[in-house]
Amino acid sequence: MDIYIAAVLIALLLAILASGFWIGLTLLGVAVLAMTWFTDRPVGDSMVLTIWGSTSSWALTALPLFLWMGEILFRSNLTSDLFKGLSPWVNRIPGRLLHTNILGCGIFAAVSGSSAATCATVGKITLPELKKRGYPDGIAIGSLAGAGTFGLLIPPSIIMIVYAMATEVSMAKLFIAGVLPGLMLMGLFSLYLALWAWRNQGQVPPADSNLSLLEKIISLRRLGPVVALILFVIGSIYTGVATPTESAALGVAGALVLAKLEGSLTWGRFKDGLLSACRLYCMIGLILAGAAFLSLAMGFIGLPREIANFIGQLGLSQLELLLLLMLFFIILGCFLDGISMVILTMAVLLPTVQGAGIDLIWFGIFIVLVVEMAQITPPVGFNLFVLQGLTGRQLPYLAWAALPFFMLLILATGLIYSFPQIVLWLPSLM
Repeated sequence: MDIYIAAVLIALLLAILASGFWIGLTLLGVAVLAMTWFTDRPVGDSMVLTIWGSTSSWALTALPLFLWMGEILFRSNLTSDLFKGLSPWVNRIPGRLLHTNILGCGIFAAVSGSSAATCATVGKITLPELKKRGYPDGIAIGSLAGAGTFGLLIPPSIIMIVYAMATEVSMAKLFIAGVLPGLMLMGLFSLYLALWAWRNQGQVPPADSNLSLLEKIISLRRLGPVVALILFVIGSIYTGVATPTESAALGVAGALVLAKLEGSLTWGRFKDGLLSACRLYCMIGLILAGAAFLSLAMGFIGLPREIANFIGQLGLSQLELLLLLMLFFIILGCFLDGISMVILTMAVLLPTVQGAGIDLIWFGIFIVLVVEMAQITPPVGFNLFVLQGLTGRQLPYLAWAALPFFMLLILATGLIYSFPQIVLWLPSLM
C-alpha cells in the first residue's frame, strides 16, 4: 500500500511542478495533502514546528552570508581583473586564453558558492574577449558551461551547506572535501582544452603578446585581492579559527572592504547586492521549509523506510547503487534545480546510502558532481539558461557544446569512486 501512496504523491508533485508553480509552495502543498489524507497527525502544529526548526538553525546563517559575499564581488570591479591577471600566464599553453574560463571560474567559485553566479560573472568577462580575439564560440561557450559548475564543488558551496544541513554531517569537513576534487576537475577541463587545441591548431588564434616573467608576475597583482579573500575564508575554516558561519561573516566583511578600497562600493551597488542575496535566500529558504515538512510527512507515512527496503531488496552492489543514483539524479535534474534535488531526496535516500556503507562526506561530493552534470543538461540546466541569456544561443546548441565537459564530469565521478581518498584525505587531517 505504501508504494501506491508513494506513486500518488510523486505523480502529484511532478504534475504541480510541471505547471510552473513555485517549488517551495508545491512541496508544502503536497505535504499538507499527504498529512491530511494518509495520517491522523495535526497538520497545522506539525507544519509550524517543522518550518521553524528547518529555518532557524544557526548553521544555516552561513548560506545568506556566502550569497551576499558573492553578490558584493559580482558587482565590483574585482572580477573584471580576473581576465587581465590570468591571460598573460595562459598565452603560451595549448588552448591559450580558453583556459581563462577554467581558472576564472575556479577562482570566482571559491568566493561565490553559486554555479549560476560563477557562470554569469566569468562569462560576462571572458566571452566578449574570446570572441573579439577570434576563438570559436562552441569551445568557448562549452568550457564556460562546464567550468561554471565549479561554483557547486569548490568551497564555500551553497549546495554543500544545504547537504550538510540535510544529513547533519560536518560542514567544515564537507567544504574541505571539495578542494581536491575541484582542483582535479579544473585539471581535467584544462587538459581537454589543450588536447582540443592540439587537434584544431588552425582554430586557435596566435598569442596576444609575449610578456617577460617579471611582467607576468606584476600582472598577478590584479588577482591578489580575490585570492587573498579566498585564502582568508577557506583558511579560517580549515585551521579551525572560525566556524563556516563565522567564516562567511568574515568573508562578507572582507568583500566589503576590498570593494570599498578599489572604489566600486557605492550605495546603489551595496543595496542591489543585499536585495539580490535576500531574494535568492528567500527562494532557497522557502524550498528548505517545504522540503522539511514534506520529509516529515513522508516519515509519518513510512515512505523512506519502504523505499529503502525496496532498493535493499534489489540486491544491488555499492557500485550498482551509485550508478542507479547517478542516473536518477541526472534525470531529476532535467526538471529541478540542484538545491531542490538535494533537499527533496536526502530524507528518502539517506537510510539506503548508510545501509550500503557509503561515507556521507564522500557521498556529498558524489552528489555535487552529479548535480553539476544536471546543471548542463536540458531542459532545466541552470548554466544553460545563464549562457542563453549571455549569448542568445538556443539550448540544443549550448547542450551540445557542453557535452564534452558533461563526459568529463562522469570521468571525475569514476575517479573519486576508484580513489576515494581524493575526497577523504583532507577531511581526515582535521
